[in-house]
Amino acid sequence: MNLQSLIRKYDTATPRYTSYPTVPFWNDASLTPAVWEQQVKAAYTQRHENGISLYVHLPFCEALCTYCGCNKRITRNHAVETPYIDSLLAEWQMYKNLLGETPTLQELHFGGGTPTFFSAQNLDRLLSGLLEGSKPAPHPEFSVEVHPNVTDREQLQVLYNHGFMRLSVGVQDFDPKVQFVINRLQSFEQTAHVFEAAREIGYTSINADIIFGLPLQTADSIRLTIDRVRQLRPERIAFYSYAHVPWKSKAQRRYTEADLPSAEQKRAMYELGRDLLLQVGYIEIGMDHFALPHEALAQAALNGTMHRNFMGYTTQETDILLGLGASSIADTGTAFMQNIKEIEEYQQAIAEGKWPITKGHLLTDEDKLIRKHILNLMCHFETDWEQESTYSPALEEAVVRLRPLEADGLVIVEPKRVRITPLGRAFLRNVCVCLDERYWKNKEHSTQPIFSKSI
Repeated sequence: MNLQSLIRKYDTATPRYTSYPTVPFWNDASLTPAVWEQQVKAAYTQRHENGISLYVHLPFCEALCTYCGCNKRITRNHAVETPYIDSLLAEWQMYKNLLGETPTLQELHFGGGTPTFFSAQNLDRLLSGLLEGSKPAPHPEFSVEVHPNVTDREQLQVLYNHGFMRLSVGVQDFDPKVQFVINRLQSFEQTAHVFEAAREIGYTSINADIIFGLPLQTADSIRLTIDRVRQLRPERIAFYSYAHVPWKSKAQRRYTEADLPSAEQKRAMYELGRDLLLQVGYIEIGMDHFALPHEALAQAALNGTMHRNFMGYTTQETDILLGLGASSIADTGTAFMQNIKEIEEYQQAIAEGKWPITKGHLLTDEDKLIRKHILNLMCHFETDWEQESTYSPALEEAVVRLRPLEADGLVIVEPKRVRITPLGRAFLRNVCVCLDERYWKNKEHSTQPIFSKSI
């Protein structure tokens, strides 16, 4: 079967697997505030030696990018910054009170929204509050997502002063017609200015986010964008597949499916972009990611230590991830918890001293095993259950689901091992879904779309 036929066959709706179980299949009722406190305390007591990861969601944006499916609030009223920071610091204090100390931060990430919506002064206040009394990890990773149109040198300097060395710059596409339809007019000159300022300040790793499969995007769009990104020479590149989820993100209704490239065209865009990046020395790692060979994430991929969590691929494998802010997600290894998405409702819960839980899940023993196998596939393209401790009866059914993919040359299935072939890496999500026991248990009951297409 040729690649075009495989694309048509496997372009189905599948999760992206930043977690297992995936959020739609969490068992909400099992996680009360008291149970969440118990899970956090137990995880911290048993597994905090390597520090924790902390994700802070900063949801405000001055303009709406129509492609974006993230939780955000569009406003030009910067008076919202102070009360939101108050809530973040109060939520962090709730965790510190629960744990009896300020945890060591191994990983800190600001995501959004647009984190650089916040002024330099307010970023300084937020970070001073978060880091007050903290013990520095030996090799921490602090990173932030920025939009070049609203990022200045003062903000970058404040972040750097507090230990940020990694920057993720939103590019998406440099083609003017694509920028217009996704409402993200952004010049190459402004983007380059942010790169230059960050490097002059001392940032050691810059990531560029690019999206393929956007409305009105063509092969020429990809060539233009990759060419300009290559001039910037970021250490990392996230070359993401556009997720079309108009039932979740109403802004995506500005255009229709007719404006989107076909699955075959979309995959061709990725192949083109990948080839252009490989030509100038980047290596492909994980799903939709590239890095220069000397970069830490590339080294982690090569030596088998790369990890994946709700923040994406990372070199840090902490056992505990806490999330602050509206819609943020926390993970203790035994439980997941997502905060309330509505900003005012989140702030009200924090003001009342309540955990702002909107959704949660207690992982079963089977969940933990399947999660590990899916994580192995996402990071290392193989997994095995040769040890009794890694075996689950659900894997027998997974092997049955994998047989058609094996016949198509996407995987190699051995008695107690699955390996993804080079061809199969284009269908990584389709391989992982074969192991997703909760997906298959719920599939026949789902009448509404949940996930974006895999290609």
